[in-house]
Amino acid sequence: MTEESSTDWFIAKARSAAGYRRNILNNEERAKTTVFTGRMYFFHYSPKYKTTLPIYDRFPLVFPIERSGNSFLGINIHYLSLGARKYFLDEVNAYRNNNKYDETTKLRLSYKIIKNSRVGSLIPNCIKRYLYTHVRSPFIEIISSEWDKVADLPIELFITNKRGI
Repeated sequence: MTEESSTDWFIAKARSAAGYRRNILNNEERAKTTVFTGRMYFFHYSPKYKTTLPIYDRFPLVFPIERSGNSFLGINIHYLSLGARKYFLDEVNAYRNNNKYDETTKLRLSYKIIKNSRVGSLIPNCIKRYLYTHVRSPFIEIISSEWDKVADLPIELFITNKRGI
């Protein structure tokens, strides 16, 4: 997938919007109130400890790997370089539940599986716990046929906190 085709795809999706983050976050067809493991989601997040974190992503792109009561553990691929994102997606493709590449396709992932996989060394800095009470938008589900396109897009927004360093 070339960067140009990813950009063209996204522009087509966001043509009527003033800003791409706002457009994708306001996509009612894909808006979800919770997450499921093995799927990809984009959302607006405000961490509980944002004043002490050295850095955080306000718009995570996450594969949830574990759910618990008021939170979930996820792999935010924005913490990977573009090349590492492509490698990660290629490698975890082996854990998909079907070959349809549609809304039924998901990854069979857990912390243990991912840690022991070939991409295990890439992801320690990508695994984050997200509190549902600090999510500031609906969860926008990205279907599997779009994972590589969305992974190429510059939709992350890292905030650096000088007091957290």
